[in-house]
Amino acid sequence: MTSKNTPQGARVKCAAFWAHDGKALADFYAAALGWEVTQTFGDTAAMISDGTTAYVFYTAASFEAPSWPADELVFHLDLSFDDVEAAEAHLLSLGATKPEHQPGGAHWTVLFDPSGQPFCISANRP
Repeated sequence: MTSKNTPQGARVKCAAFWAHDGKALADFYAAALGWEVTQTFGDTAAMISDGTTAYVFYTAASFEAPSWPADELVFHLDLSFDDVEAAEAHLLSLGATKPEHQPGGAHWTVLFDPSGQPFCISANRP
């Protein structure tokens, strides 16, 4: 539902993330999602896309991952898969790590990407 004051054609074009190595994080999420790195911007950033959604990953020398769960998160990704166990194993093989603290019970699993940022995985639901 849109407000009558919302300009027509408004869409989210891209979401951006920062890390010590934006290209490495782009490579991780491209492999995690089966997407492609579609653009690189020197050593500064890299973009991944599936043709409809895009994420850009920037390199920031002063980046510090949140100390989750102590720090509140400003933003994180929730990814879903047909086979969550296989997805978890695949993500761990790509460099994700699994923290001890798992507040989602049987509903979702928290992982850290290689930059130390939390993201969640769960089962695809109809």
